[in-house]
Amino acid sequence: MPLLYAGIDEAGYGPLLGPLCVGCAAFVLPDAPGEAGKPPCLWRLLSAAVCRGTNDRRRRIAVEDSKKLKGAKDAAGHPLRHLERGVAAFSSAVPGAPAEWAEDDALLAALGARPEGPGAAAPPWHAERHPLPVGNDAATLRIAGAMLRAALAKAKLECAALRVRAIDAAEFNAQAGAVGNKATINFMAAMLHVDAVRRMAAARGLDAWIALDRQGGRTEYRAPLQSSFPDARIRILEESEGQQRYRLDFAPAAGTPAHAVTVGFELGGEERHLPIALASMAAKFARELHMRRLNAFFARHVPDLRPTAGYVQDGRRWLGDIGSSARDLGIAESALVRSV
Repeated sequence: MPLLYAGIDEAGYGPLLGPLCVGCAAFVLPDAPGEAGKPPCLWRLLSAAVCRGTNDRRRRIAVEDSKKLKGAKDAAGHPLRHLERGVAAFSSAVPGAPAEWAEDDALLAALGARPEGPGAAAPPWHAERHPLPVGNDAATLRIAGAMLRAALAKAKLECAALRVRAIDAAEFNAQAGAVGNKATINFMAAMLHVDAVRRMAAARGLDAWIALDRQGGRTEYRAPLQSSFPDARIRILEESEGQQRYRLDFAPAAGTPAHAVTVGFELGGEERHLPIALASMAAKFARELHMRRLNAFFARHVPDLRPTAGYVQDGRRWLGDIGSSARDLGIAESALVRSV
């Protein structure tokens, strides 16, 4: 029977500024995993349109861990061109999505990547709107999207969802006050994606196979999974050095039929699961769009301000450069700077 195959990964775990973004990519496969117990390689099934490297002679779409796709500032071409091309192509392949986006707010809305604060008014840079694309021309992205959609159709695959949860500083700090560490914040965001995927699968009458990179070095996940899904019956399928897999069985409830989910955690999972790599790309690109908004907003108030990616050392430089401007604009430190 068909299977919902998803991957989850984050971008922005370590920075001082900007959101923690946790992405999720999900595909409907025509067949469940074979004897090996794992979904097939989507790089192979989509090889007419997708590759791993950035120097492909056939101009296929690079899908890889986002850290390998963002270019250096001094490199030829825009540093976000590969990330943008991949995210734009796959997001346009989700059923009901437009073929292209003219501004960042439309794409962030399609990804679900608008930050969700803890109830306070959103900081003013969230109201920023910037044109797209940033690193490609619109024709290049249209061609890539059409190429991918053709490959998906030929392989009888559906890109069912591409989503990003963006946790900005205000929400991050509120959660940190409740749970005490960012590893738990990241895990909880990942579990929200797991819950959305398993509900999507149940609504379609499918089982789900969800792949995640290892979370904070942990090697056992039964207890935190049970805490996240107290109504599930959880079986340990494998707990080895390189991989941990669990089967979650859910009884019928509130109109949702009985369904099952396999959740696997792997060290370096983005090298083996295209959905993890794509989730990483979507999370990274969404974070870059948010950082562009933040930098542009403060550049209007601080002359000659050099932009920041938000990582700790340069983030401190940037905070020193903006001086008292945030306070003068009525922006609380907790809305700008992460506490942990």
